[in-house]
Amino acid sequence: MTTLYIRYPARAAADSGAIQQCHFALLGDSGNVMQQGVSALGNMAELVASARRVVLLLAAADVTLLRVKTPPLSAARLKAALPALVEDQLLGDPADCILALAPLGPDESEGERTVAVVQRAWLEVLVKALVAQGAHAVSAVPAQLCLPLQPGGASAAIALDDAGLELTLRTGHHAGLGLTVAPEPEAALHTLRALAGEAPLTVYLPAALAPQYQPVASNMVGVSVEHDNWTHWVAAARTAGPDLAAGMATGTQARALRRWRWPAALAILAVIVNVAGLNIEWLRMKREYADIRKGMEQTFRAAYPQEAMLDPVAQMRRNIANAKANSGELAPDEFTALAAALGEGLAATGRRDVVAGLAYKERMLTVKLKPNTVDAGVRDQVKGALSQRGLALSEGEGGVWQIRIAGGKS
Repeated sequence: MTTLYIRYPARAAADSGAIQQCHFALLGDSGNVMQQGVSALGNMAELVASARRVVLLLAAADVTLLRVKTPPLSAARLKAALPALVEDQLLGDPADCILALAPLGPDESEGERTVAVVQRAWLEVLVKALVAQGAHAVSAVPAQLCLPLQPGGASAAIALDDAGLELTLRTGHHAGLGLTVAPEPEAALHTLRALAGEAPLTVYLPAALAPQYQPVASNMVGVSVEHDNWTHWVAAARTAGPDLAAGMATGTQARALRRWRWPAALAILAVIVNVAGLNIEWLRMKREYADIRKGMEQTFRAAYPQEAMLDPVAQMRRNIANAKANSGELAPDEFTALAAALGEGLAATGRRDVVAGLAYKERMLTVKLKPNTVDAGVRDQVKGALSQRGLALSEGEGGVWQIRIAGGKS
């Protein structure tokens, strides 16, 4: 997995109409530079698509770092309050800008924070261009915070483009600025020296520009010149702070949304179809229940026109049982039927003298046995004889048998 770093030139260089050339470096996971060079952003599709992440180093002249006093709010509320906090320091409308709150630095207090500001429309064009080339994830950080910084010192970088000299200056953990000046080495170094104050200043230059600036820097107090390379840019970019592209649906996120659009729509459609099917089935069963209920009520009224109808099923069962009893037919769960079945079961075992008492309640016959008169074999024989008659025998505590209709409540 690799990371592609791109230093995008200042917008002032784009005013010349020439195709903007970007310095880039492709780094491996171990931090080694696998490939570097200069190319137009539109010609880097293969590199962009092969990298796990693309990090844009936005020109310092295009990113403003503001110091604002912040109230004691949660992170979400503070983010929502940023437009109001920076409005007095912006010339334009905060809605036209992207605002990114930097994390609290080692030299910063709780009541004051750094906010990075960049024009929204311009950055969105760059991010969309990278996404169109297959970028998996895009980050955008201020270039001035990607310079190395020694304690108590300042650092700067000078680059030559179509607009002149692009100056980048870092003076603190979250402090820095950038500007574009005429291509005059002495004027550029004196400008950086003045902006850095009295702090020791290290200026990073491309190898091609070093011969022009080294003699000038040697005659200035507290100014040293070093060759520019990707090592210090990458090291500082990893802890640069505010990511100005964090709120955009970029790269993998955007493609994932597009990839799941149709599956999500199909899933929602399936849920709607299933819910509709369940409701249709419920309505069908409700109508079927109403028809069955109506038929039962008609049958009950035809059979018992004088009786008030409350529960036709229960009333019909009770009336049928009463009719059978009145006609002399014995119900299988009446006392006489249960006692007779018990007697026949005991007769088959040859043990008629084991019963100490009988009790009948709630359509169940309770049989109290004489102590130590019935063993498991006898009980099983009686249980088998009763099961042939559709009766069930269960044994309770103290040698008590309970006999009822098989399948009845215990």
